[in-house]
Amino acid sequence: MTRIDHIGIATQSIEESSEFWVMLGFEISGDDTVESQGVKIRYMEGDNDCRIELLEPLGEQTPVGKFIHKRGAGVQQVAVSVKDIDDTISSLLSNGVKMINQEPVEGSGGHRIAFIHPSSTGGVLVELVEGD
Repeated sequence: MTRIDHIGIATQSIEESSEFWVMLGFEISGDDTVESQGVKIRYMEGDNDCRIELLEPLGEQTPVGKFIHKRGAGVQQVAVSVKDIDDTISSLLSNGVKMINQEPVEGSGGHRIAFIHPSSTGGVLVELVEGD
């Protein structure tokens, strides 16, 4: 079954943003840096496997840096866990869905990920994350 893996929130500072989520009862579960995506990441865990991913750009010309410059801080993507990312991408492409990544790339924690273009999702950047 498909499930939401996490909600990605673009922020200028993962340290400052963490304070709010901790007040709501989330716990810091890990930090990562993904140079290829130009982002520092902090995962915040809630109950029932609920995760928030705070995204801090490594520079203004990174995808998250450009997002913040254009739209401001806020929800940047919704990530969906899928069993077989290759099959999912193939199925989406055959149904006319526009992909940003037609082949999976390595994301945080070594997970295989791919992004779906917002023009195919009603304006939402959707990240596919291959589940365990």
